[in-house]
Amino acid sequence: MEITASEVMKLQSENEKITIIDIRSESDIAYGNIPGAMEIPESELVDRLPENDNGKFVVVCQRGVISRDAADYMRERGYDAYSLKGGYSTWLLADIAKREASDVSAKAQKSIMKKFRKEIWTPFMKAVKDYKLVNEGDVIGVCISGGKDSMLMAKLMGELYKYSKVPFEVKYIVMDPGYSEANRKVIEENARKLDIPVNIFESDIFDAVFDVEKSPCYLCARMRRGHLYSYAKSLGCNKIALGHHYDDVIETILMGMLYGAQVQTMMPKLHSTNFEGMELIRPLYLIREDDIKRWRDYNDLHFIQCACKFTDTCTTCNNENRSKRVEIKELIASMKEYNPEVEAHIFKSVENVSLDTVIAYKQNGVKHHFLDDYDKK
Repeated sequence: MEITASEVMKLQSENEKITIIDIRSESDIAYGNIPGAMEIPESELVDRLPENDNGKFVVVCQRGVISRDAADYMRERGYDAYSLKGGYSTWLLADIAKREASDVSAKAQKSIMKKFRKEIWTPFMKAVKDYKLVNEGDVIGVCISGGKDSMLMAKLMGELYKYSKVPFEVKYIVMDPGYSEANRKVIEENARKLDIPVNIFESDIFDAVFDVEKSPCYLCARMRRGHLYSYAKSLGCNKIALGHHYDDVIETILMGMLYGAQVQTMMPKLHSTNFEGMELIRPLYLIREDDIKRWRDYNDLHFIQCACKFTDTCTTCNNENRSKRVEIKELIASMKEYNPEVEAHIFKSVENVSLDTVIAYKQNGVKHHFLDDYDKK
């Protein structure tokens, strides 16, 4: 049996006894949750069923697919259980619809400059200045995926545009690679509420990678990057901005070492190799993910994570998303218990590379070995 998001909210407003059980993964929930929901991963629900208090139980997954079986399982055991129709995405839409755009945008904007100035605005401006991300005459395509990072980046770039002494232009770009209708509506509604004038264009990337068995997420990301460059260039942009943050940088460093056998990092800006005259910039480069989450939660904002319409049923996608990056997150968290400065040290390590003590390195595609000049010293 299913129940709609509006029906759940109505029951809550009437103080009905209702328990929401979110069975999404920890990484999914980290991007947004339903306030007050019990968080029990789908794989653990059988062993962690809550006490049956004769109230209503609503099971939530990402798209309303897996939750149907979970709710049926609970009903067979005497629970008055329902699956949230359409999943978390529909709850987002219902929640967004309750609030006025002007109020949401003004609060989110004010919090950046006031409450989170030290944690968000200051490191944002430091990255812009230190890495020379914005120059006079730039036309920057701010790429919005619909998640917390890209939405915050859009607000920050909007603030910079208003107050910067350096004249530049901003265009807000959303690519629809085949989103479900609900996910597209969430992105559109969040953009409207946050007063972000998005340019939406469509592609068929999701369909193109659906049958790919090996690394479909990697291929999808590469294809999306190319489409974004191409569309941004058609709008007159010379740069695209992506929402990667500080944590993405340090995780990438460790992933390269532990899984790729190489020392590399995610650069704050890059020249495009396939689109002449185009650059990629990362304005959130120095902002911590936990601070982005705090900004999101303070403003009661709710965003999607992966907008792939196959997420609920695509085990390949879920495993690929979780495995390496989540393992690295957990590794860093465990090291931080004994060394609180470990994250800063990882970040700084790629700024303090001593070529005199490196066996070999690559530059412009050419490999250099320490023995090449060893006997000349």
